[in-house]
Amino acid sequence: MPTTITQIDDSSAGQTTLKVKGEMSIEDARLLEHIGDDIRSETGHQIRIDLADLDFLDSDSAPFLKRLEARDGFKIEGIEIFLQTLIDRVERHEY
Repeated sequence: MPTTITQIDDSSAGQTTLKVKGEMSIEDARLLEHIGDDIRSETGHQIRIDLADLDFLDSDSAPFLKRLEARDGFKIEGIEIFLQTLIDRVERHEY
């Protein structure tokens, strides 16, 4: 299933949501970062990444997304329990 990224702007809240559907590879995660950086530089908005509709996250993407979330202005939401478990394992280097 291809990855779809939908941009939802909320200027009154100073936030842009990037809804991700499908499967995420490391290339998709890098694209997501690039899109988020462009939006932040153009609008100054906070970036909310919604992964609630994600079907698959490859093991290379998990640490990349964790680093992205640690950056100022980025927040990741909608991670189902199995995805959070994967990210936690990557943080502990249990992969």
